[in-house]
Amino acid sequence: MKHYWSRLLALVLVITVGLMGCSGTPDGLSGDYRQDTLAVVSTLRQAIEVSPEDPNKAALQAEARQKINDFSARYQRANSISGLNSFTTMRTALNSLAGHYSSYPNRPIPEKLKNRLELEFDRVELALKRGG
Repeated sequence: MKHYWSRLLALVLVITVGLMGCSGTPDGLSGDYRQDTLAVVSTLRQAIEVSPEDPNKAALQAEARQKINDFSARYQRANSISGLNSFTTMRTALNSLAGHYSSYPNRPIPEKLKNRLELEFDRVELALKRGG
């Protein structure tokens, strides 16, 4: 009888872990390039527009860093996407912001960088509307 219960418990655990592992993607991205790109742009805009006194600043920057890493990991090797204008512009923006966060984690984002990022985000959105 004891052997039966231990096998049943093991089976229930395997099913539970299996189902939990299949629910969604671990990086929070959907796999739809267009949708993921727009979501990352939205998150990054929030992170660069936050005021230095905002209590949520650290959380927004951490989320931005995570989105940059997730996006890069998911799409950097996708040959069908790597040639798109939206992707190359997005990578430029991601690299710029990630470089600032790595080099100057406690400093606010300079106005010149903010303006350049906004311009690149606008270009990404325009390229996505055009289909590329």
